[in-house]
Amino acid sequence: MSILVIAEHDNAHLKGATLNTVAAAAAIGGDIHVLVAGAGCGAVAEAAARVAGVAKVLVADAPAYQHALAEPLADLVVSLAGGYSHILAPATTSGKNFLPRVAALKDVAMLSDICGVVSADTFVRPIYAGNALATVQSADALKVVTVRTTGFDAVAAEGGSAAVEAVSGAADAGQSVFLGEELSKSERPELTAARVIVSGGRGMGSGENFALIEAVADKLGAAVGASRAAVDAGFVPNDYQVGQTGKIVAPELYVAVGISGAIQHLAGMKDSKVIVAINKDEEAPIFQVADYGLVADLFQALPDLEKAL
Repeated sequence: MSILVIAEHDNAHLKGATLNTVAAAAAIGGDIHVLVAGAGCGAVAEAAARVAGVAKVLVADAPAYQHALAEPLADLVVSLAGGYSHILAPATTSGKNFLPRVAALKDVAMLSDICGVVSADTFVRPIYAGNALATVQSADALKVVTVRTTGFDAVAAEGGSAAVEAVSGAADAGQSVFLGEELSKSERPELTAARVIVSGGRGMGSGENFALIEAVADKLGAAVGASRAAVDAGFVPNDYQVGQTGKIVAPELYVAVGISGAIQHLAGMKDSKVIVAINKDEEAPIFQVADYGLVADLFQALPDLEKAL
């Protein structure tokens, strides 16, 4: 078996989600090749070649792949798919964007968001917002799979010495055009890669009160997250949202402040190594998954916590 992993990157750095996806590929077994598609992405290809367990890195360096648009990227992957039994990508916004298109073009089933590998054709994936796990089996010759990165421990980013090979991309059909992007910049870690996350919910009361969360996060070197209720109320931007319809995270420490613990939110953070909950409602569902719980007024607890840190 040969497995093609589509690298997640920004044309300069290989993102950590790729390492988790390579770990899933290793669990399946077989030769692992990594595709780096981008523009001016030589440094990413070199980083991918050093990843433990990778046998070969394919590089498609062309302007059409600079922004990972679904149409040209899917056409490229389809053009390379003939020699592979599995195609894997992280279950990120990018992976969810182009890989279902690959499955449709190859006329095979899409295996989404797997969190476990039973065998080369059988996988485990969450359903019902993570409240149940389904074991699914594919009879297709080509398995097209997105990987829930929190389900697999990342492989080492160093130790490999894979060969790097240039590939020519498929012609750009011009079906989509990149117009622009708005990026929120922060000195804090990226939410999906952070070791520690401090999240606030509806109980924060207002966006201004998130300054209390940020003060604690700065002391811990943590990322700031939020529940959907806080985002819907306009307290913080959408990219802070953790949950089934937000970002799936599994940090070493997750601090949930003023978050009741709705199923939608738990689906995005319950794989965290240690969960700490601060809520004045002792019946809040978040305490059922928390390793440590503090029943207290967050407006008193957060300043006290910041002083203690």
